[in-house]
Amino acid sequence: MPIYLTAEISGTGGTIKGVPEDFEVEEVPAYLPSGEGEHSYALIEKRGITTLEALRRVSKALGVQERDLGYAGMKDAVGVTRQSFSIPRVAPETVLALEIPGLKVISAIRHGNKLRLGHLKGNRFRIRVRDVAPGAAENAVAALAILEKRGVPNRFGTQRYGLQGNSHLIGAAMLRRDFKGAVDALVGDPAAVSDERWRQAIEAYRRGDFAESLALFPGHFRGERELLGRLVQRPDGFEKAFNSVQPRMKRLYLSAFQSSLFDLVLERRLEHIEQVFQGDIAFKHENGACFLVQDAQAEAPRAQAFEISATGPMFGCTMMEPQGEQGELERGILADQGLTPESFNLSGGLRMEGERRPLRVPISGTTVQSDAGDLLVAFFLPRGSYATCVMDEIMKSV
Repeated sequence: MPIYLTAEISGTGGTIKGVPEDFEVEEVPAYLPSGEGEHSYALIEKRGITTLEALRRVSKALGVQERDLGYAGMKDAVGVTRQSFSIPRVAPETVLALEIPGLKVISAIRHGNKLRLGHLKGNRFRIRVRDVAPGAAENAVAALAILEKRGVPNRFGTQRYGLQGNSHLIGAAMLRRDFKGAVDALVGDPAAVSDERWRQAIEAYRRGDFAESLALFPGHFRGERELLGRLVQRPDGFEKAFNSVQPRMKRLYLSAFQSSLFDLVLERRLEHIEQVFQGDIAFKHENGACFLVQDAQAEAPRAQAFEISATGPMFGCTMMEPQGEQGELERGILADQGLTPESFNLSGGLRMEGERRPLRVPISGTTVQSDAGDLLVAFFLPRGSYATCVMDEIMKSV
């Protein structure tokens, strides 16, 4: 069971994302397009598809290489979301004339540079919660008041861990250079899937029958099938088999493991999430800079005013390390995994330098409304944080 910062407030219960219109997201840009330049900044509304799929469809429709398109952040697949894409060497008029299933172009204006990840202030959310408990509105208001004062726990949560909730286990095995363990985790756990054919494929792998597993795995599991094909040829060649995994997926697995350790540190610090202690690495919310806390008493007013927050680790080989009790906590968590900072110094373009991430983020623009038995909750979060962290604290459905 998760630990809630708002544990004293009863949850609203209910469900979200029943239909795309239940979950609306609007990107807030870091800057507006200038009206001049070779890129068209297109504000696009997508419905029920991922950001990467939206990019693929725009790329295909315009005949532009997908890698040349720019975007500031990933948005939920289940929902109605508005975000900007940058498209080089295509006139705004051409972009505005696009008709693509699942997408609608709201505006297109010229600008001089490609949009890059992180080029946004944050996101506005409007979320409908259905089937809520009695007193839901009052409880939601009370929970949000605590989050506004103390901050939103900046968790990643299980959304980072893939369909089977195991992506971080693959990343952990990679860092330990345990390639059989990485393959085991990637193929997965039969108890974690409901599809009968998929489950049988995993069970065949667990029995060591790689040929049968390959025959059973559905065709769209390209990564698993490529990996199993190599194991059929060489049953003990787990490292060679795992090398078939695309670098992009490997980076996702490593990132998921980083995220899981950050969440673990956050749980240990949750009770004092709004405080900074001696030896902490603090985060300045104004500009994202980090510094070592040498006088916790002197920094306390800045933490109280939400100017700064303590950070947790996105572990890597060059990450800025805390001192004192926080340093001991983080070193202990890494040691429990059988790892050191040098473990993240991987070859093949997978080296992870690491960074600090604030343990909490501010929430603003909160509103709560009752609507025909449902609950409508709206708020703004800075970039890199997740609406699910807020909704978990409000709903407490897990």
